[in-house]
Amino acid sequence: MARKILHLDLDAFFCSVEEILDPSLVGKAFAVGGSPQGRGVIASCSYQARKFGVRSAMPAGKALSLCPGLLFVHHQHHLYGEYSDKVMQILEELTPLVQQVSVDEAFLDVSDLPLPLLSIATDLQKRVQDELSLPCSIGGATSKLVAKIANDYGKASVQTGKAPRKITIIPEGHEKDFLAPLDVQAMWGIGPKTSQKLHSLGVHTIGQMAELSLAELSRFFGNGAQEIKERSRGIDPSPVHSDHALKSVSNERTYREDTEDKTVMLQTLRSLADQVGYRLRKANLAGSVVHLKLRYHDFTTFTRQTALDHCTNLDDEIYTEVKDLLEKNLLPNRAVRLLGVGVSELDVPHRQLSLWGDPDIKKEQLTGAVDKLKEKYGKDIIKRGNMLKPPKEKP
Repeated sequence: MARKILHLDLDAFFCSVEEILDPSLVGKAFAVGGSPQGRGVIASCSYQARKFGVRSAMPAGKALSLCPGLLFVHHQHHLYGEYSDKVMQILEELTPLVQQVSVDEAFLDVSDLPLPLLSIATDLQKRVQDELSLPCSIGGATSKLVAKIANDYGKASVQTGKAPRKITIIPEGHEKDFLAPLDVQAMWGIGPKTSQKLHSLGVHTIGQMAELSLAELSRFFGNGAQEIKERSRGIDPSPVHSDHALKSVSNERTYREDTEDKTVMLQTLRSLADQVGYRLRKANLAGSVVHLKLRYHDFTTFTRQTALDHCTNLDDEIYTEVKDLLEKNLLPNRAVRLLGVGVSELDVPHRQLSLWGDPDIKKEQLTGAVDKLKEKYGKDIIKRGNMLKPPKEKP
């Protein structure tokens, strides 16, 4: 089964934070860093400034010559860090496999989520905007390499003078075709000098580079020739790895249309509990606190939790607890927009065995057998009876 990888990049991050702090900057050409006297370099610039040719890392004096009315704003690094942490927290609520590569950029492995990449990316982009007022662009593919290049390509295609807010998804099997017409410098590991050498030999595109032999590629990349050849065909098995200890595992679902149907909500909780339990078992973890997240149609959001007297990673136990939380806290006559299920206070799985044996061992054995079937034949090989749609009656 192909992986589902997202690359999220916050659009002009420093400037976006400054616009939150000072809304009068919205729509204006301004830069973070440098000074009106022309000293120093630009750390970030608004999209209005970019229309004049202003770029990050540009000397302030040159930026002023390109855009005489350019406004300068001082750095507020501590605030940028705080907003970055909030974004990463949202990502980690979606999946524990988050690899932050800079203050405004991260990879996510969402292979365990059932929705297609476009739906996941759309919901994630909207959540970052709604909760933090930060625009972002997202690339999606079967690998980190193609997801990143897709995002760069998508953002570059938007020339409106505003944040791109672009989502670019490359379907499985289309990686090589997507990369083929792009300039060789779009590829990881190829800088300006190597790009110029390739161009001098008539190799301008990634597709042309993919057709070179290993011997020809070795002239440019030495021992890295094989890797470059694979990358030029869209092959990149590198994993998304997190440097942070996992504190919780959660999944959530945003409805396409708000619902008041309790049966639908319970089916959603059933599915989410199964996903959370599966991810906990894959990570060899269990938790003693179960969470319910509920967002109504007006975006009013609350979480409720319950503490267990033991750690669990069993789907049924997680579902029983969140079902009880929903029963106790759901307000009548209010449509629900989003439901989420999570487990925290994580530890390695352990149970205290009773003298006569633990009845939950059978549940664990059954769950383990189901997991093996899913891993071998796909996550949809087994479905719960209450999740199946009844057959239509014959006329």
